Amino acid sequence: MSHKTTAILLISCPDQKGLVAAIADFLYQHNANILHADQHQDAELGLFLMRVEWDLQGFDLDLVDFNTAFAPIATRFQMQWRLASSGSKPRLAIFVSRYDHCLADLLYRYQAGELNCNIPIIISNHTDTKWLADAYGIPFQHVSIDKNNKADAEATQLAILRHHHIDFIVLARYMQVLSSDFIRHYPSRIINIHHSFLPAFHGAKPYHRAFERGVKLIGATSHYVTETLDDGPIIEQDVARISHRDDLDDLIRRGADLEKIVLSRAVRWHIENRVLLYANKTVVFD
Repeated sequence: MSHKTTAILLISCPDQKGLVAAIADFLYQHNANILHADQHQDAELGLFLMRVEWDLQGFDLDLVDFNTAFAPIATRFQMQWRLASSGSKPRLAIFVSRYDHCLADLLYRYQAGELNCNIPIIISNHTDTKWLADAYGIPFQHVSIDKNNKADAEATQLAILRHHHIDFIVLARYMQVLSSDFIRHYPSRIINIHHSFLPAFHGAKPYHRAFERGVKLIGATSHYVTETLDDGPIIEQDVARISHRDDLDDLIRRGADLEKIVLSRAVRWHIENRVLLYANKTVVFD
């Protein structure tokens, strides 16, 4: 992993001539050493999207002054943009129910230094995974939830999130549907793993439905949560080929492997500010 402290600028705006030149010249004028630059044009929407990352060593503009200095260019090109620093560690809360494979993978990668974040809390509606949180020394909060106390339970969860100053949430096989009110507190900041290749096989038992259909591929999808169930912008997907020799248990086991890999990729890309959202989809810059 790189130990350089870098700045990352994410931009979306109407596509037009002179954009790249203006951005590059601005950074050059402040002695920036650009490490990565990637861009995408959506011709149908006439939209330009860009991610540029540069080394902060030698950069002569304090990041607290970046907004004022960059504002004339942003206004000229009608940009929506945000600036991030690789030195900032976002605070992540993990929601989980009984399945522990996604949680275990995230915690291992976190401990190994693959996820540049802080995890101050794990919240669950069951106590099955407390042992795993204890093993990694991360506080675990049990919040029981059912159809009769959902509003109160979510209010408790939101209070916990505020107390820990949480920046974003990962649903690591959290088997509860979040309310619209809850989601509005964290727009585009809740990442879910869906145990099928969306939009196919919605519902609680996609592997059973896939098995009944005799599918040849199974998959997993990580996406941002919106108020429409399982319809948020997709961050990452992957598939595995299966055959008639695979039984239902094989599908579930292989699906779990896909789920944890796909979720961890999506979380890492979010942390590294590689994801730009637009028109209910994403651009993921490599």
